[in-house]
Amino acid sequence: MMPAFGTGPNRRRAMVAAAAVGLLVVAGCSGDDSNTESTASATSGAEPTAEMDAAVAARLDDAIESAMAQASVPGAIVGVWGPDGTYVKAHGVADKTTGEPMEADFYSRIGSVTKTFTVTGVLQLVDEGEVGLDDPIDKYVDGVPGGDRITIRELARMQSGLANYTASEDFQKAFFANPDAPFTPEQLLGYAFAMPVTFPPGEGFEYSNTNTTLLGLVVEKVSGLSLADYVTEKIITPLELEQTSFPTDATFPEPHAQGYTTQTLDGAETTATDWNPSWGWAAGAMISTLDNLRIWGPALANGTLLSPETQAQRLETVSPPGYAPGVGYGLGIFEAEGWLGHNGSLPGYQTVVVHLPEKDTTLAIMINTDEAYEGGEPSSLLATAITQVITPDHVYRLAENAPVPGQSAVTTAPAPTS
Repeated sequence: MMPAFGTGPNRRRAMVAAAAVGLLVVAGCSGDDSNTESTASATSGAEPTAEMDAAVAARLDDAIESAMAQASVPGAIVGVWGPDGTYVKAHGVADKTTGEPMEADFYSRIGSVTKTFTVTGVLQLVDEGEVGLDDPIDKYVDGVPGGDRITIRELARMQSGLANYTASEDFQKAFFANPDAPFTPEQLLGYAFAMPVTFPPGEGFEYSNTNTTLLGLVVEKVSGLSLADYVTEKIITPLELEQTSFPTDATFPEPHAQGYTTQTLDGAETTATDWNPSWGWAAGAMISTLDNLRIWGPALANGTLLSPETQAQRLETVSPPGYAPGVGYGLGIFEAEGWLGHNGSLPGYQTVVVHLPEKDTTLAIMINTDEAYEGGEPSSLLATAITQVITPDHVYRLAENAPVPGQSAVTTAPAPTS
């Protein structure tokens, strides 16, 4: 099975002494007495619709709780907004020690959903005539191997051939030796550039955090702003995403859940709640809430902040080998059976935010673990289970042999690599 699209520093568990990815710590999922419900409040855009039909909501409850139990997910926050109504609910626990329940208004680290913000920034600069999609990266950043032949478009569509710095054993050793340590973009690129390229530019596909890190540097060079300031001023503020932030350190607003991971030197489970996300930077450092992702999902899919011409180029996808039929990757966005958006995975947390234009429906999921289930992302298992209920003609599925809700995986799958 090919990986879901996510950030993770060690999705392969390639380093010495790391545990096998399939080894899961059983995490309790509580029953109805620990579920909390909340109505999303709009800060921008259309008001949420009326509550979903009770029978459909009950089916969603069952599907979510079954998938959580199957993949040992401690807690999940789920939102569905569309013509058929709104479903916003928290399931399970935020803290396995205290039993504190998840709440629908919690902040969460959103991992690779950050890529959608970074690439949107690049595309805004394209609209302003400051950047060309077919410009070589060496026009903006020096020292990139083959930088005279790698274009901005190829970086955004994961076709550069540059190695993923998070696959570097040296990076993994440094990160897991001290998850609180800060990393600079230059350090991250140093790990990537020390590894051989995997294919000539434009002649393959490899999901790589290196690509988005370079695009973050392009935004900084052209705009004269830090990436965090650019995203705040040009994306977060116009859309009134008041609970969304681009931290430059380990800052994590309250309230939030504890995040559980086995991405450790000895493979033992720990909480990664306060680990420094600087290693993810342009590819995975941001924080948001379910309500803000309700706004971002359709804005991203519909190109709210871009010209129609640029959005059309964004949605020109390539078909990654090994992914499920109906999956394509565009410029910092994917399509999965009509759903447009992205997912995110980093130690302790996973996120999915997608919008289905055909049904004008948005789905957002936040969970407090990244521990793989049968080689797959637990957030993807939940997304599959949810869309089987709400959009049976458009079931979210990324990996070709992904685990199926309620069933064991079809094959024994290798660990995700993103």
